[in-house]
Amino acid sequence: MPLTEDAFGDPGNARVFAVACDLAYLPQDQGGPQIQSELGLTAKLVSVDNTQAYVCTDDSNLVVAFRGSEAPITVDGLKDWFLTNADNLLIQPQGPLSTEFVAAGVGARWHQGFVNAITEIWEPLYAAVREAQKEKERCFWITGHSLGGALALMASWLFFRKTMMPHQVYTFGAPMVGNKVVAEAFEREFGNKIARYANGPDPVPLLPMMSLAANEFVHAGHPLPAGATDANLISYMAEAAGGMVQGLLSMDIKEKVWGAVMARVNAHLMTDYRKLIG
Repeated sequence: MPLTEDAFGDPGNARVFAVACDLAYLPQDQGGPQIQSELGLTAKLVSVDNTQAYVCTDDSNLVVAFRGSEAPITVDGLKDWFLTNADNLLIQPQGPLSTEFVAAGVGARWHQGFVNAITEIWEPLYAAVREAQKEKERCFWITGHSLGGALALMASWLFFRKTMMPHQVYTFGAPMVGNKVVAEAFEREFGNKIARYANGPDPVPLLPMMSLAANEFVHAGHPLPAGATDANLISYMAEAAGGMVQGLLSMDIKEKVWGAVMARVNAHLMTDYRKLIG
């Protein structure tokens, strides 16, 4: 599996991780053999409740590939996380890993739903990665698509806090995970280690959102377009909402906005990202 360690956002690396993200949607009995066949990596699925990631290794590399939603052909199951509950979920994290996330800085606010998801898989995932690195030190990469991209960012922060800094993180069609303080913490600690691929018409990188006029969620990582950019947050969402651009989203407006998101869902699929990356 050819990976270039010193190149940021390398297209060859992106192609490898796009394949890994696509195959991460498969169950172990299918995904393991296909990851081995297509990428030359031995892959083990770590799964707790609704959160899954493949831990993949060869002699030189360790790749953690997070699965997105259970149904990769739709984002409908993520509606509450991305839109309906967005105004309630950007908070100071609670739970057993809250100290690690608070360490991002004073005023750091993370998406609690994403925090909950990474928390439920963290212990077995960390154990699997630590064991693989104890067996042999390898170049450590993290990747994910959609919800999996959000989890890739959350995990990268936790591994950093455990002094296991990922070499690079590649995400595809990932939503935002926190506020400006969180984004600044990633910039401070990771620099250019995070490559964030976004297909222009893909609506998911515009999410979560709380208002059509302003949004406290901010992206972490450096954007790398995978296609022509034509999605503007205000014009795209305002058009879907009939011109309303102020205040918190009402339930009626949320339904209209979500309808617009679903109308562009094909631009979010991993098959589209793989075609655009080449």
